[in-house]
Amino acid sequence: MKLLILGATGPTGRHLVDLALRSGDSVTTFVRNPAALGDLTDKVTVVTGDATSHRDIAAAAVGHDAIISALGRGNSVRANGLFTSSSAAVIGAAEEAGVSRLVWLSSFGVGHTFDWSSATQKAIYRTLLRAIYADKEIADERIRSSGLDWTVVYPTRLTHGPAKGTYNTGDRLPMKGNPIISRADVATFMHQAAHGSEWIHRSPVISD
Repeated sequence: MKLLILGATGPTGRHLVDLALRSGDSVTTFVRNPAALGDLTDKVTVVTGDATSHRDIAAAAVGHDAIISALGRGNSVRANGLFTSSSAAVIGAAEEAGVSRLVWLSSFGVGHTFDWSSATQKAIYRTLLRAIYADKEIADERIRSSGLDWTVVYPTRLTHGPAKGTYNTGDRLPMKGNPIISRADVATFMHQAAHGSEWIHRSPVISD
């Protein structure tokens, strides 16, 4: 496939790029700072742009089979409108460029998944992550209301651990405490979802 990956220099995005290259996909990385790609620069098509710009993303998306977004705010708990702005830009750009498939990274506890959270998770989501989750909720609902073949992925707490390959995924999963999932496993799931139709118009939860 020809994949356009947003957030390619982030910790989850980097796993996605590596997986896509190993599987033989043609990869375009959409980044703010190409230097952050390091040794990947010669292995991918690099497009520099702003993820909140419809025009930038539309120009990059032409000719691709799917867009995968691993955009995140790193360790910040402030959204600064990243997800609301980028979701609007991506939807409009995908429609303009004729790319119907979108796999979008969100977070467990956002929107309807909050009601399924454990008491421990709810305490974190209501306080520390309140602002960023509110921004993500608007973005997720906007994507689900679009005409795209979307998948919105809801991982539990992300870690930098190695891929286990034995994670659980479903439209809903039982929660206890504050469960985790490695970014490597999330990237694997997102890459597989982009290549198949099983998760189109679904919002899978993923956790160890």
